[in-house]
Amino acid sequence: MKKRKKTPQNKSDAVALELRRLGVTLDDVKHQGSLTAEMVGHLSKNMEIVKEDISGLKEDVSGLKKTQGVHTEMIGSLATNLEIVKEDIEFIKNGFKRKVDVEEFTALTRRVSLLERRR
Repeated sequence: MKKRKKTPQNKSDAVALELRRLGVTLDDVKHQGSLTAEMVGHLSKNMEIVKEDISGLKEDVSGLKKTQGVHTEMIGSLATNLEIVKEDIEFIKNGFKRKVDVEEFTALTRRVSLLERRR
């Protein structure tokens, strides 16, 4: 008579039988499952921390963009003011040239007046 192999009654029995055949006990599987669950819990906590960090970074970047916009406006304003200062300096420079010319003209006028009186 041939020995008949035990056939499992349901799927979980079949899995348990196969695991035993492989040298793995259900306790080992349960232990590995609890370790996996523990690792998932740690990963979940770490993911929350990373999400908070990313949220903080988003706020920082937003603040930097606002600051950059303000600085851009300030630089534009400074450039405009610099052009005005350049024009003012050019005007003053030309005014000094004209003033020297006016002084020379006044001196020449006096000389001419003196020369005409002498005649």
